[in-house]
Amino acid sequence: MSHTENPSPRPTDPATRLVAPTTRLGAAANQLTNRAVAVLTRAGVSLWGSRVLAVRGRKSGEWRTNPVNLLTHDGERYLVAPRGHTQWVRNLRAAGGGELRVGRRTEVFDATELADADKPEVLRAYLRRWKWEVGYFFDGIGPDAPADELLRVAPGYPVFRVTGG
Repeated sequence: MSHTENPSPRPTDPATRLVAPTTRLGAAANQLTNRAVAVLTRAGVSLWGSRVLAVRGRKSGEWRTNPVNLLTHDGERYLVAPRGHTQWVRNLRAAGGGELRVGRRTEVFDATELADADKPEVLRAYLRRWKWEVGYFFDGIGPDAPADELLRVAPGYPVFRVTGG
C-alpha cells in the first residue's frame, strides 16, 4: 500500500457514519460552543432546551457529561445524537438512562433507543429546531427533506426517547 492510501476511509454516507466528521476548525468551534453551552446550562440557563447529560461510563462507572438539546415532539421527549455514534451514545445504551441537568436541577431519566423506522419525524423536528446549530452534521439534509431521505440516514443518528426515571 502506498503512503497516500487510507487503510480505513471514513464513510461519506450519513447512514453508515459512526461519528460525524469535523475539520480541525470545526472541531475547535464545536468544543468552544459545547463549553459555552455547558457553562450556561450548569449555571441554570437553558438555551433552546439545552441540558447537561450525565451518564455513567461503560467501563469506569464514572459520570461523564456532555451538553445536549432535549427535544419535545408530539408530547414525548427525545435526545438526538447529531454527531452519530459517540461515546455518550454508547454510554447511554449501556446504562439505559442517566441524568439531565440544568443548574442545580437534576432529572433522573430512562432512555429507550428508537428503531430507525421510527426516527424520520423526530429527526425532522430536531432539524426544524436546531438546524442552525447541527445542520453541518447532516450533510445538507434539512427539515424539508423527504421522509425516505430521513429514513435513509436514520441509522447514522441515534435517537433516544426520554422518560421519567
